[in-house]
Amino acid sequence: MNDGKLIKRQDIEKLEQSGLASYAVKSGDSRGRHHKEQEHPYRTRFQRDRDRIIHSSAFRRLEYKTQVFVYHEGDYYRTRLTHSMEVAQISRSICKSMQLNEDLAETIALAHDLGHPPFGHTGQKILNGLMKGYGGFEHNKQGLRVVKLLEKKYPEFNGLNLTWEVLEGISKHSVDPDNPIAQMKGYRFPSLEAQVADCADGIAYNAHDLDDGITSGLLDLEQVRKLALWREHEKELDRQYKNLDFTLKKYQVVRRIINDLITDFRQETLKQLEVQSIEGVDDIRCVGKRMAGFSVEIAEKNGELKNFLHQNVYNHRRVKRMEFKSERYLTELFNAYKADPELLPESAQKNENGDSLERCICDYISGMTDRYAIGEYKKLFSPDEKD
Repeated sequence: MNDGKLIKRQDIEKLEQSGLASYAVKSGDSRGRHHKEQEHPYRTRFQRDRDRIIHSSAFRRLEYKTQVFVYHEGDYYRTRLTHSMEVAQISRSICKSMQLNEDLAETIALAHDLGHPPFGHTGQKILNGLMKGYGGFEHNKQGLRVVKLLEKKYPEFNGLNLTWEVLEGISKHSVDPDNPIAQMKGYRFPSLEAQVADCADGIAYNAHDLDDGITSGLLDLEQVRKLALWREHEKELDRQYKNLDFTLKKYQVVRRIINDLITDFRQETLKQLEVQSIEGVDDIRCVGKRMAGFSVEIAEKNGELKNFLHQNVYNHRRVKRMEFKSERYLTELFNAYKADPELLPESAQKNENGDSLERCICDYISGMTDRYAIGEYKKLFSPDEKD
């Protein structure tokens, strides 16, 4: 094969410079990595970061981490892994259409849930309470900890040694001192690609929890039909098709809701970029407000959906019962390890980073999948369970 026909990293970087918007992040302009590495011949920095995340242990474990429903409740419910893939797909679609860096947004999207503990938001709340007085627990900060310290893949350094821009996107919260943004004078917000991934997370979360909530029987259809986003699309589908199978209708309504949200998000974000006269990448980070978002009308409808899900899915009796069990699993595991650290595996006992015992326990528990946490609880507290 003639090497002259093979695309090189430099060729992709040139395409980014000429083909992306002026305010898009270009891989060739990256602030780089904490540990210097030789560049890859045909993959950009962000493409390498994406691949490192996909091959990480933390990413694989997302398959058995809760979105809303615990992993064994049904194979058709979404997990953190399927959710991350959906967020990545939405992020790429938006960035492609807005001339932003698809690779960067996809990488951030795939990494955004790496710090989530077992049992979803319940797990985060419980671990944060258990870690009171020891630095607390927050999943975005834990995601940074995973990629900077806890993943062990390379002999030269701990973590995945990701680029500054990806770490910026994983961090999310600009007020957090661990966030790379806080270390840069004048920076208030992350890149537009990071903002896109954040909004894509919300779009996927709301639309797909609505889908799973209906499939599981947690949601009453008469209540769902009062939602503006649902009502408008169901009415249109009923006009187009007579006696449409409800499973098919549900899929089409959710699909159209996602399309509506993405379409409005694109239009409103481009409008704000023009109003604020945004020209460069640093303009995005230093401007007085986030550039990415919805119009007032769609934001209200999306807010209605979000509030509805909180009231009727996340606070449902079935979900609350699982939360009760989750709290018991995690609290008793944490207290058992703290009382007798030798119950921890040797890898968790080593404490190569000089952390407190509580932080080592927190790292170990937060890395568990739902089923591993349940299994570990049974091994420790059920006399007839084999170790």
